Amino acid sequence: MSNARILVVEDERITAEDIKDGLKSLGYEVPAVVHSGEEAVRKAKELQPDLVLMDIKLEGKMDGIEAAGEIKKYFDIPVIYLTAYSDENTLERARMTEPSGYVLKEPSGFVHKPFKESELHTIIELTLYRHKMEKNHDQWLSTMLESVNEALIATDENGKIRFMNHIAEDLTGWINEEAVNKDLIDVFKIQNGEFESNEFKLDINEYPLDRVMLNDKNGTKIPVSANLNHIKDDKGNINGMALIFRNLT
Repeated sequence: MSNARILVVEDERITAEDIKDGLKSLGYEVPAVVHSGEEAVRKAKELQPDLVLMDIKLEGKMDGIEAAGEIKKYFDIPVIYLTAYSDENTLERARMTEPSGYVLKEPSGFVHKPFKESELHTIIELTLYRHKMEKNHDQWLSTMLESVNEALIATDENGKIRFMNHIAEDLTGWINEEAVNKDLIDVFKIQNGEFESNEFKLDINEYPLDRVMLNDKNGTKIPVSANLNHIKDDKGNINGMALIFRNLT
């Protein structure tokens, strides 16, 4: 993908310049080079690059893993880790942020570049292509789900909201942008008689809910009926939940 804009996050100045020069030689734009996690998050918000190349170990209170988590959560920008650290604890923390890839640094010295350009180029191109396809799929899915004539909230396998249509926005008082990445139970708050439910069981037999009181964001109580269904892949693995509900007023 020619002219892709890549934000470089690297705390070693000489290495950072080598990375910048290498990326430019591969045809990419480098709008900024920053040296801390805090700077990385600020620049990602300001510049909205196509990709972030992130060193794991950074100066300051926020390391690359924390910064990558913030960037992915709030700005939907893919992150590739560039690091010399490959111990299991570090990699496990890194995996939790769901990075788009890893590139290990070459040994330091005047003869070596900090990375293999061919390897970095391949990973960048694959990441950009995959992210573009995912965004196109999400746009298609959002358009389809908006056409549903009942309130709908879709979550991931951990109960974190991925999407809600405009009818669900109207009933809950939350807008989609606010609700994304929040727990379903924090947005769809229900009261059944005197019992407040703070937990959705994955046992589908517990649902549908014929009549419950929904407490919207402003505290208004609305009688609704609801159905909660698993979203499964072609192998039967649960990837999320779909909550469909309607106003009984």
